[in-house]
Amino acid sequence: MVEEKNRVALFSVLAAIFLTSFKLIIGVLTGSLGILSEALHSGLDLVAAVITFFSVRISDKPADKQHNYGHGKIENFSAFIETILLLITCVWIVSEAIDRLVTGNTHIEVSVWSYVVVISSIVIDFTRSRALYKVAKKHNSQALEADALHFSTDIWSSAVVLFGLVCANFGFYFADSIAALLVAVIVLFVSFRLGKKAVDVLLDKAPQETITLVENTLNSFPEVKLYHHLKVRTAGADTFIKFNIHLDPDLKLRDVHELCDRIEHSLMDQIKRSEIYIHVEPQDSCHLKDEENQINLLQQNGKE
Repeated sequence: MVEEKNRVALFSVLAAIFLTSFKLIIGVLTGSLGILSEALHSGLDLVAAVITFFSVRISDKPADKQHNYGHGKIENFSAFIETILLLITCVWIVSEAIDRLVTGNTHIEVSVWSYVVVISSIVIDFTRSRALYKVAKKHNSQALEADALHFSTDIWSSAVVLFGLVCANFGFYFADSIAALLVAVIVLFVSFRLGKKAVDVLLDKAPQETITLVENTLNSFPEVKLYHHLKVRTAGADTFIKFNIHLDPDLKLRDVHELCDRIEHSLMDQIKRSEIYIHVEPQDSCHLKDEENQINLLQQNGKE
């Protein structure tokens, strides 16, 4: 798993180095803002890819005394940093595009290399986004998933730039600046999606789909009379789940242990790289009354 994640992350870095250099050279030679904006975008892609490469290497380190829940959140932090870099890209692209449209300085030199660099970018981004997404899904890696989503939208932004070049080839030079603005819109959309997902995990927002899955699983066990205090949090590729269940108080300890094992195995089969914490309580009137009092006390403290 570690080798596969590192290999696909390294491929992304090498692809970003090639594309950034290629776009920058052609953008400077032709003066195309569309290609220059793509070059800057690819430059930040390179920084993001490097961050992802190192975060993937660190995130799979096992838990230790200082990091009891492992190092998985480094992947989510990496995705958040990538969002910031994307927003910086947008600011520059929008500023430069508006300046060119206002001043009328929109003339660019379109050559065969302009088309070569953009078409090459589309092909490379398509290849690496598919590779990243495949490994991200296989190993539940948010950092690789963020890269995959990022580069899949790069395909559309490059297509927009390609359209601008075609228009410029027929004398509509302003289309290059408009294409750059459309690239910025695409980047903003991607930034919002990546940023929201990263912040949700960093703030320990419970993933609703996982909660629903756990609830359905617990409901499938007739021995579980009641469950409560279900809590789910994620960190990188790892998911941590804890909950309380009520069982028949007459059950033997061995039977309780076997039931908990069955619940754990059922959840772990459905949620890869998950850790399950189960607290067992007796289903009797006295215990239920105590629980009700504790819940009411917590609710009152929350209102205060």
